Amino acid sequence: MKENIQQTALTKHFRALGTSISLTVFGTLDQTVLEKSADLVNHYEDVLTVNRDHSQLMSVKQAAGKFPVQVEASVYQLTKLAVEKSRADFGFNAAIGPLVKLWHIGFSDAKVPSEQQISERLSLIDPWQIELNDADQSIFLKKAGMEIDLGAIAKGYIADRIQDLWHAYGIACGIINLGGNLLMVGKPPHHCDGLWRIGLRSPFSDNDEPIAVVTMPPCSAVTSGIYERRLTSGQKSYHHILDSNTGYPRENNLNSVTVFSKKSVTAEIETTRLFFAGDPLPDYPFEQDVFGAAFITKDCQIKLSGLAPGQIRLLDSHYQIIC
Repeated sequence: MKENIQQTALTKHFRALGTSISLTVFGTLDQTVLEKSADLVNHYEDVLTVNRDHSQLMSVKQAAGKFPVQVEASVYQLTKLAVEKSRADFGFNAAIGPLVKLWHIGFSDAKVPSEQQISERLSLIDPWQIELNDADQSIFLKKAGMEIDLGAIAKGYIADRIQDLWHAYGIACGIINLGGNLLMVGKPPHHCDGLWRIGLRSPFSDNDEPIAVVTMPPCSAVTSGIYERRLTSGQKSYHHILDSNTGYPRENNLNSVTVFSKKSVTAEIETTRLFFAGDPLPDYPFEQDVFGAAFITKDCQIKLSGLAPGQIRLLDSHYQIIC
């Protein structure tokens, strides 16, 4: 009987956070945790979104240059983490909102901005101009026109909070898929070795067939890639990963980088750091809960950092694994 319960899977599909979400739990027949998980996602979208007229982050934007805005604990904690990482100046920038809205890649009004427009926005993208007050959990943007955008970190934070919820409900095993941001909870019931098999997606492919499979313990797998949201103008194509130093998409030889870590929010941060680095860094000091990373280059190489060759199985002969 126990074996049958462990194999039981309940899945909920819905759309939120601008993507398709899939939540799967094993070992329960109760849909409650999935409904509560969806409610949690929708709540975080309501308070964190910058793509609607009203949210807590939009209230912060509207008060820019005027006064601080008090926000709920989750918004403040995530913003504080994002600002701390932004000030480290490795590519991630929580103040990048004005530049993101200028390009708006992935939306119907996306366009290539002028040099003057980019220059004007760059003057607003300064994480040191974000003032945080721990006493009342308020956020103040010192310059009018500034805007916080947590899109590069929010999914990871939300995935971690869903896992917390599952643990509170006694869910020992499941899969959280927030539009490609994966969090594998507990040991998989369908593999006796207790390890998950996680596919690396083929960049620009019309299907979801992986080019390689990585064997990992319970972890989050987050990818930053140039193939999901793009803008084509004339003979040139632009991706959505913007460099706050230049105002243009970051250019290097990468199609994507995938980071495997215990916490999903950590993986979000590290994918940005490593995408901007452009290549595996020698003796790179990963955060404590990071297992490793896989880089897929434009010349069809898969470069590994922190991962053993035995953890990856190649499925596409067009690619070459470089350890």
